[in-house]
Amino acid sequence: MKYALLITGIFFLFSCGPMVSVDFEKQQDFSDFRNFDFYPDIDSGLSELDDKRIMRSIDSVLRLQGISRAADPRFYINFYASEHLSNSRNTLGIGVGGGGGNVGVGVSGGIPIGGPVIRQQFTIDFVNATGDQSLVWQAVVDAEYKERASPTQKDQYYYSIIRKALGKFPPKK
Repeated sequence: MKYALLITGIFFLFSCGPMVSVDFEKQQDFSDFRNFDFYPDIDSGLSELDDKRIMRSIDSVLRLQGISRAADPRFYINFYASEHLSNSRNTLGIGVGGGGGNVGVGVSGGIPIGGPVIRQQFTIDFVNATGDQSLVWQAVVDAEYKERASPTQKDQYYYSIIRKALGKFPPKK
């Protein structure tokens, strides 16, 4: 019984995080991708403050991987997001039932807890800065954060999803 509860707990722990999918150009050699810059005209669909948070997070995560920002970059980074407001998927279930004589009746319902959340699909594109400037790597993150998140919570949110997405760069062949 203890093991079943442990496995169930681990399942819920890992099922609640952001989902990341990655796609890339198989023929691209990523070994020389050591410096980058952001597209000068990023239209992310987010606020200017969120754009700054994202740029700081991307810069920080890539620096840890030995990739730095440069005036003459090997690749450009673009990012954008689409988001919508929804109710929290976390609910508290309440049920009432009764029965007798091989007949049972029950009524149940769920009460949402945690308040409204913003569901976001966040995309990061790496574009080859030399030649045809084609898309060579892309990560899409599906995640959510509280509607009334503080600036500190937003910093942590963007850093965590960017760290998870860029953890898959460079791709393994």
